[in-house]
Amino acid sequence: MAFKPHPNGGGLVEHTAYVADTAYIGKHAVVGHRARVLDNARIHDYAQVHGYANVTCDAHVFGDAMIFGNAMVYGTAYVGGNAKVYERAKVFDNVRIHGSAMVFGYAQVSGNAWVYGDARIHGWACVSGSTLLCDNALVYDAVWIYCWCTIRKRFRSLS
Repeated sequence: MAFKPHPNGGGLVEHTAYVADTAYIGKHAVVGHRARVLDNARIHDYAQVHGYANVTCDAHVFGDAMIFGNAMVYGTAYVGGNAKVYERAKVFDNVRIHGSAMVFGYAQVSGNAWVYGDARIHGWACVSGSTLLCDNALVYDAVWIYCWCTIRKRFRSLS
């Protein structure tokens, strides 16, 4: 594994990954494997992006957050703290994911949704609108949530 510092920020980029010159990779951040960081995306603090993950547009990944697998983070989404977005999950628009939250499987989080605490979204779940998932919220299976609501516990489809 050969890494080199990115010219915009000095963070490490593995030779098999691609980071656009316009993207920012902070000095402690790492982009590895075949990950792609494009446009004006910012990876800073101790955040990591690896696998085949994509972080694009004006998205920010910071803290100790990890984006990996085939996950996509784009738009003006922020993923921070110890949050993880992985497998084939998509996080986009003006979403905020932080704390120890996890988004994985084929889950999608969009709109102005906030996911934090120990919340988990997975399976084929879709969360959008101005939804707030916090504490130990768990949203999974084929659930679609698009509303102004706060979820603190388990929510799954009954099909």
